[in-house]
Amino acid sequence: MDSKEALVVFEGKKIRRTWNNDEWWFVIEDIVSILTDSSDPKQYIQKMKQRDEPLDKGWVQIVHTLSVDTSGGKQKMNCVNTEGAFRIIQSIPSPKAEPFKRWLAKVGYERIQEIENPELAQDRAKEYYELKGYPEDWIEKRLRGIAIRQELTDEWRERGVDEKRDYAILTNEISKATFGKSIKEHRKIKSLDPMNKNQNLRDHMTDLELIFTMLGEKSTTEITKSRDSKRFDECLDSSKEGGKIAGNARKELEKKTGRKVVSSGNYLSITGKKETKKLR
Repeated sequence: MDSKEALVVFEGKKIRRTWNNDEWWFVIEDIVSILTDSSDPKQYIQKMKQRDEPLDKGWVQIVHTLSVDTSGGKQKMNCVNTEGAFRIIQSIPSPKAEPFKRWLAKVGYERIQEIENPELAQDRAKEYYELKGYPEDWIEKRLRGIAIRQELTDEWRERGVDEKRDYAILTNEISKATFGKSIKEHRKIKSLDPMNKNQNLRDHMTDLELIFTMLGEKSTTEITKSRDSKRFDECLDSSKEGGKIAGNARKELEKKTGRKVVSSGNYLSITGKKETKKLR
């Protein structure tokens, strides 16, 4: 089950949503209406909160009143993001909510297994890409890239870079030095939806783009270690240098082949192995 799609459409009924703080927020009344037989979702929500005291206490933390498009125009409605929606679903004693609950239990169990045995995470990622229909040789590069990326972020963490925002800045600097494009620019070339955070740029890279991404990040890791870079500013300098190494290699290849490495090709059309079209 795709959690994002499951929340947007359930049994053919639309759940209204609005974009806020770089993520989708869903109308609580719609979720409750679809997953219960209640003729009065507002009343059901009040009773649900009375039944579930922890949910009631944390209500203001997970629920935001946002402006939502409705048939009658913009209206202020109580909304939750994906995490909040699943928390509410857990409190709904309805057979229609059981598929979500089972999915959450399965994901939680798999996550615990992966913490105990990290190799399982890689195996599941491989299976995921295979089911999507990605080419086998592409999958091998993608998984190797994940390992290299993890090694780099581990180095950053150990050296005092511990904010997600800082990781994004450092990664963007590597990208600019490697490809001559920011991540935002690269995503635009790939025709990826700027509002869809689930569209991972690397999942739409060609073989060469993956290879140069790995070279930039691996080079950054080695430079960071050799310089013993500390904290954000020093790691930023190392990131630029690591990306520059990959960037120089990219430019040399482009000069020899007469073709640009950055491609508009993507895997947006993949729905199964039979429909897979390998990027060149």
